[in-house]
Amino acid sequence: MDKIKKSATEWKNLLDEKTYNITRKSGTELPFTGKYINEKSNGIYCCACCNNELFSSSTKFDSGTGWPSFFEVINNENILKINDRSHGMNRIEVLCSICDAHLGHLFDDGPQQTGQRYCINSLSLKLFKSEK
Repeated sequence: MDKIKKSATEWKNLLDEKTYNITRKSGTELPFTGKYINEKSNGIYCCACCNNELFSSSTKFDSGTGWPSFFEVINNENILKINDRSHGMNRIEVLCSICDAHLGHLFDDGPQQTGQRYCINSLSLKLFKSEK
């Protein structure tokens, strides 16, 4: 897919205030408040800004951290990983590769399948449910 570039004004006109703050300003939800924290439905989690496919429900797990967590992405080309040294921490920020939306962060304390934990804000996601 082609890269999506929009001005801040264009994004503000497309997104509600909370989603804009998280996806365009690298904000975060309070723990245990996101709509997908306890979601158990099958489907594909896509970027809330551009519908880029990011995570399968089959890779979602309860990390106990307060945010939806996944141990694997659908396709590594669908995300960008950048070093984030904000707030006195050294983390890996996860962005959508198509529209550069801030999704969350990647940590190396996930389950044995991959050892990875993609800690993702619910407001940066849109779940397209499936029967399987």
